[in-house]
Formats: sequence, C-alpha cells, structure tokens
Amino acid sequence: SVHAAESKYPNRPIRFIVPFAAGGPSDILARMVGQKLSESLGQTLVVDNRGAVGGVLGFELGAKAVPDGYTILLAVNSGLTINPHVFKKLPYDPQRDFQPITQLTSVGNVVVVNPSVAAKNIQEFVALAKSKPGQLNYATTGTNNLLGIAQFTKATGINMVPIAYKGTGQAVGAIMAGEVQFFFMNPLVAIPHVKSGKLRAIAVTSPTRNPALPDTPTVAESGVPGFENVTWHNIVVPAKTPKPIVQRLNAELVRIVQSPDVKERLLGQGLTPVGSTPDEVIAKVKKESIEMAKLVKDIGYQPQ
Repeated sequence: SVHAAESKYPNRPIRFIVPFAAGGPSDILARMVGQKLSESLGQTLVVDNRGAVGGVLGFELGAKAVPDGYTILLAVNSGLTINPHVFKKLPYDPQRDFQPITQLTSVGNVVVVNPSVAAKNIQEFVALAKSKPGQLNYATTGTNNLLGIAQFTKATGINMVPIAYKGTGQAVGAIMAGEVQFFFMNPLVAIPHVKSGKLRAIAVTSPTRNPALPDTPTVAESGVPGFENVTWHNIVVPAKTPKPIVQRLNAELVRIVQSPDVKERLLGQGLTPVGSTPDEVIAKVKKESIEMAKLVKDIGYQPQ
C-alpha cells in the first residue's frame, strides 16, 4: 500500500538533480546540504548535474520525475520566477509542476571586476563604462544575473556587451583572463578569489552588506538607490509527492540549514540560511514571478 511505502521512506538511494554544472555555486551548496540530508535519512543521495541555459533541462527532469520522494531538485529562484518570462516556451510549469519543500538560502551577488579595470567602486565603473560605450563586456551564466545586470545597466544608463558562459566556473576563467570585465558572481565562488586578489569586489547586490565582505558597499548605497538582485535556492519535488514525504523532507532540511555547523559554514561563505515552510515558498514564488514579469517588460527584454 501507499501508506506502507511512505512509512518505509526512504529505503533506496535518492536522486538529487542540480540544474547547473558541477563546481558552480548551486553544486557546492547542493553537496554541502546533500551530504547532511544523506546522513539524516540514512540513504545515499546521487547528485545529478544537468548544466543547461537557465537550468531548464534540470527543471524539466525534476518536473517529469515520479512523485515518490526519490527525486529532489535544487531549484534556484530563476527557474521558478524568471524563466517563464524570458523563454517563449518552457518544458515545465514552475508553479504547477513542483511541490516546494523549503527555501535553503538567500544571497546577493558580488559585483566583481577584473583587477586591471580602472574602477574601485560603482561610481568609477559607471563613469568608465560611459566613456567607452559598447566596449566593456560582462559575463552571464543564467537568467538571474542576465536580468540583474540588464536592470543595473538600465538604472545607470551604461551600455555593455553580454557574453554568455555555460556556468560560473567558465565565467570566472573569462573574467580572470580579461575576456570580460564585469560580472554578478555568487559569494560562494567570488569570496576566495576576492580575498586572494584575483578579482576585485566593487559592490554587493543584496539590500544590506554581506557579513563575509563587510567593507564592500551595496549597489544601492553606491548611488543606485533601491537596487537589489538576490538569488535564493529551494528544494522542490515533483507535484503530487505524498504529503508525509514532503513533511519529512521539510523537517530534515530545515533542521540541517539551521544547525549551528551548517549555519556557520553558510554565513562564512556569504549565504544567509533560511529554512521556510512549503507554503512560504509557494507565496514567495507567486509574488516574485509577478515582479519579474514587470522587470522583463521594464528593461525591454525580448523572450527568446
């Protein structure tokens, strides 16, 4: 019976889909949380990386998986709230095909430049970009930083050239090599390179400063009032996953992200631990999806 199957859950390995390439911020977070979840459930978690533009392939696989608790997906907000407005056709419905479990973390990006760029802060960078219209390049790795940077260029009236990369790892290589000068980078990846001097942090895109980079101002306090660009990671399962499994996964994951050692590791790497209810995630997705539809319209982005 279904009930017996649920009470024995989990009794075999669980597939953990990460809709981005290995080594990027989503993957690092997934492996940190996944290891703890594996320990608490007493089952192996098999990480399945599916790098593709906007994470679409991973989301599609997650949406179409059997809703039995043996497939979980690391869902970055862009896949749930931005993709429906930037892709003409999506192979999944963000609000219908998934049952959220919890929001794991929230994080603003770090605005990084190649150290050879003659700008120590946002004002200097904007002045430099205005003096060289269309001559500076920026990296994009997904729909979240693509929209965030488009929002930034519109707010500051600058004109830069976007160059798309498959993942954050590739973009890091490109900015270090000087192929691109500017990028909105997740703190998980940015902080070690900023501390070693290989990249320069000129701002953070969160509404408040990041405790891991206390001397780096926000974009909003750097002369672009009201600006923010925040990434948040959720765990979701296919819609129609039995409620007892949803509740069990929620309880385990909330306990994990709020446990002192994980919390300390997350904060040290610039991420804010959350651990919310499934209903809180549903409400947040609905609200942000409406905001993102408006932003796409405001910046004149044409769905691809």
